[in-house]
Amino acid sequence: MAAGRKGFLGFIGFWAFIAGLVIAVVAGILSPQNTAVIVVLIILGLVIGFLNITAKEFMLFLLATIALIVVGSVFAPLTVLGLGKVLDRILSYVATLMAPAAIVAAIKALWAVAKPGD
Repeated sequence: MAAGRKGFLGFIGFWAFIAGLVIAVVAGILSPQNTAVIVVLIILGLVIGFLNITAKEFMLFLLATIALIVVGSVFAPLTVLGLGKVLDRILSYVATLMAPAAIVAAIKALWAVAKPGD
């Protein structure tokens, strides 16, 4: 993510991504369907979308996000120790983190395509 971006904003975007992943995993294990966690993940996702996604990363990022969202409840059949439910919650929270970033990236891509010139 944004390997070419330097400076303070790139630093913030990177740590927003790391913090979002950690929150998603911890909340997925400990806190199912927590509204406060969802709001924090959405805000972090917007930060990631605005600060981390460069023009070179649009396609790969959007493809990865679509794949993440499409898999949905793939772990539900795994019933040993309730592991399937926990993994589904983690995946759901990660998708919640990445969906706002994907929306921002998609709008940036549409803007770049629609912009006259070049």
